[in-house]
Amino acid sequence: MGAPRRPGTFADPPRGSGPAWGGPALGPAAAPGAPLAPAARSLRGYARWRWWELALFAALPLSWLLLPSQALLLNEIAIVALFAISLDLVLGYAGVVSLGHAAFFGFGAYTAALFAKNVMPDPIVGLVVAIAASALLGLVSSVLILRGSDLTRLMVTLGVASILYELANKLDWLTGGADGLQGVVMGPITIPFTALKGFDFDLTGRTAYAYTLVVLALFLFVSRRLVHSPFGVSLQALRDNRLRAASIGLSVLLRLVAVYTFAGAVAGAAGALLAQTTGFASLDVFDFHRSAEVLLVLVIGGTGYLYGGIFGAIVFKLLHDLIAAWTPQYWNFWLGLFLVVLVLVGRERFVRPWTWFSLGGKR
Repeated sequence: MGAPRRPGTFADPPRGSGPAWGGPALGPAAAPGAPLAPAARSLRGYARWRWWELALFAALPLSWLLLPSQALLLNEIAIVALFAISLDLVLGYAGVVSLGHAAFFGFGAYTAALFAKNVMPDPIVGLVVAIAASALLGLVSSVLILRGSDLTRLMVTLGVASILYELANKLDWLTGGADGLQGVVMGPITIPFTALKGFDFDLTGRTAYAYTLVVLALFLFVSRRLVHSPFGVSLQALRDNRLRAASIGLSVLLRLVAVYTFAGAVAGAAGALLAQTTGFASLDVFDFHRSAEVLLVLVIGGTGYLYGGIFGAIVFKLLHDLIAAWTPQYWNFWLGLFLVVLVLVGRERFVRPWTWFSLGGKR
């Protein structure tokens, strides 16, 4: 237990033990009650729930109960947090840099909006369709990030997002072009396999926020299970040294394809939630600033431990809201100044300004 820690701070497993590090798969099947191998004990300890994680999950429904007047803002924060978690999977765990992660976000948004307008307005079915479509896009585009340097990946991912942006702009008969996709009406949220009455989206945003919270908690739980599994630890191995990971027998390319596909699905879910809770999809969802903002969220919150996306989204959106209310013309300046200071002094020292100018950063 303790404060959030980045990967690599937990007890390092013995070299060559366990499939995540390229060794044997923990040996033959152990009899019930037999002591665990060292690698298994290390992995189990790494995956153990910390108190602050449980507190965070408990805070999600409490925010819905205690802050009803801020539901619209909280809904935006939850969507940005889910989007940031998807980028953290490929950047913080797999080490794949991207400047075009908005491609999946926008693809999920347009898929959900088109499905609701032309097929059926059920939000849950539309969300599933958008997730599947975004996962397929991630699978197809993953071949573009398997080779090359970080600079190559930056340009390739940015190019994919730019292509989709231009397609959405030109196919105005389908997407609405520069005017956006209007007339998207969502049906009530129904709970599958029950006879309960559906929940209609309201103007206060409480239904939308509850819906987004459930999806965020579900994907956060699944992502946590993923990154704390042997597969997730192997992602960190190839992030740190891809050649060494391949030399010990890890399938680097397949792991990159798998995590990129899953991250695309998560980003598509975030985009679908935005379109469904606002009833609108426009070219803005493919714009470069979406990819840039989610990178800034991870700069604020940190990468490589999932929850950085949530903490960063809270700080980023609150700063945006407060500064824009204080000085609408210059909020970009103050936000940029905050980011510059944060990067120069670091997250740990930022909350201790008396250490900023001390020798070595310690006092």
